[in-house]
Amino acid sequence: MSQTNRQNATALPPEAPLLEVRNLSVAFGRGRKRFEALKNISFSIYPGETFGVAGESGSGKTTLGRAILRIYPPSQGGVYYKGAKISGPIGKAEDRRLTRNMQMIFQDPMSSLNERAKVEAIVSEGLQNLSRVSPDTRRAKVKNALKEVGLRPEFADRFPHEFSGGQRQRIGIARAMIMEPEFIVADEPVSALDVSVRAQVLNLMSRLRREKGLSYLFISHDMSVMRYICDRVAALYQGVMVELADTETLFTRPMHPYTRALLSAVPLPDPALEKNKTLTVYDPSAHDYTKDAPSLREVEPGHFVFCNEAEQKLGFDFL
Repeated sequence: MSQTNRQNATALPPEAPLLEVRNLSVAFGRGRKRFEALKNISFSIYPGETFGVAGESGSGKTTLGRAILRIYPPSQGGVYYKGAKISGPIGKAEDRRLTRNMQMIFQDPMSSLNERAKVEAIVSEGLQNLSRVSPDTRRAKVKNALKEVGLRPEFADRFPHEFSGGQRQRIGIARAMIMEPEFIVADEPVSALDVSVRAQVLNLMSRLRREKGLSYLFISHDMSVMRYICDRVAALYQGVMVELADTETLFTRPMHPYTRALLSAVPLPDPALEKNKTLTVYDPSAHDYTKDAPSLREVEPGHFVFCNEAEQKLGFDFL
C-alpha cells in the first residue's frame, strides 16, 4: 500500500490508522459455559489498506469482524475508529455515522439477500434507513451503484433468484458501496463462488479500493486469495493471533507452525508437485509454555509472532 493511497483515502494524518483494535476479547456465555472466542487481539488498519485475517473454521475470524462492526460487544479491550472508541455505548448520531462509514459484505450471496425484494429495494435499504432522499434520487443512486460493480442498471427491477452467484455477490457489494463507506468488512466474500468467478469479484474489490480509497478487513481461510488481495495478513488460531506480517513476508518466511500448516494446505498448480507435497499438521502440544508464557512479539520489523522468549531465540526450528 502506497503512502499516496493513505493520504488520499481520508483526512487523517498519513501514518494515523483508520481503525485500531486494542486488546480485544469477546466471550459468550457465563460461568462454566463461558467461551472466549477472541483473546487479547490487537492490530491497526490504515487508510487504503486491505488487512487479511486467515484461519480455519472456528478460529474467530467472523467474530472479529462482527465485534469491529459492534454486532458483538467486547468483554475486554475496545475498537477505535479515527482515534475515537466505538465499542460500547455511543450516541444515536454517532451510531448513524458509523453505520454509513462501516459496511459489510457477507459470505453467502444468496442467504444475505431478501428473495422477496427487488434489487432496487435491497441495494437502497441503507439509504432509506439512514437518509431522506427522493425516489428519483434513490433510483439514480441504485443504478450508479450497479454500474460501479459491473451490473446493468435495468437489473434494479429484478429479483435475486434471477442472477448467478457472482452477480448476487456484486449486488451485495453494491449494497455496501451505495453508502459511500470508508471501511468494509468482507467476510469470506468469494468462498461461495466458482473459482472462475472469484477472480472477477476480487478484481472488482481491488478496483473499488483504488478508486475510492477504501480500507478492507478481508476474512478468508483461503491463503491463495489472501496473497492476491491483502497488504498484510494475520493468522488466528482458536481466538489468538499467532502471526502478523506483510503478505509476502508471511508467505516467504512464516515462523509460527500454525501459519506454516495453513500455507501447506494451499494447492499447487503443478500436479506432480501437488501429489508429492507433504502437508504440515499443527500440534499445539509441541509448545512448552509452563515456565515461559507466550506473547505477541515483534521478531523483525513489522513481523509479529505469538511465542515465548525461548521460541523467539530458536526461530521455531525445533517445532
